[in-house]
Amino acid sequence: QVKLVESGGGLVQAGGSMRLLCTFSGRTSTDYRMGWFRQAPGKEREYVATINLIGTSPYYANSVKGRFTISSDSAKRTVYLQMNNLQSDDSAVYFCGAMQDGDIFNRANYPYWGQGTQVTVSS
Repeated sequence: QVKLVESGGGLVQAGGSMRLLCTFSGRTSTDYRMGWFRQAPGKEREYVATINLIGTSPYYANSVKGRFTISSDSAKRTVYLQMNNLQSDDSAVYFCGAMQDGDIFNRANYPYWGQGTQVTVSS
């Protein structure tokens, strides 16, 4: 069982920055991939970014590429999402997920999720 806990959300003005953290515990291995997804009111949960637990092979959704950076510190058991130049469309609940097999862009392949953290961008 893997437990994930997100933190770092809050309110920020458009153009500002914020860093989210996902702390994980439980039995993990180096083949785990850690992902960030987000869900706005009335919308489906959408892919944001993923990275290998050991900190390699980052991938991003086109909508955040160049503005967001995902990183992983396996020693601290923490995955980070640095978000810069935030816009109102980035407002959502951000979820951290963990998976081992399958398409990284498909949320159905993530058996483990955190409770989410709210990010609100004011314009």
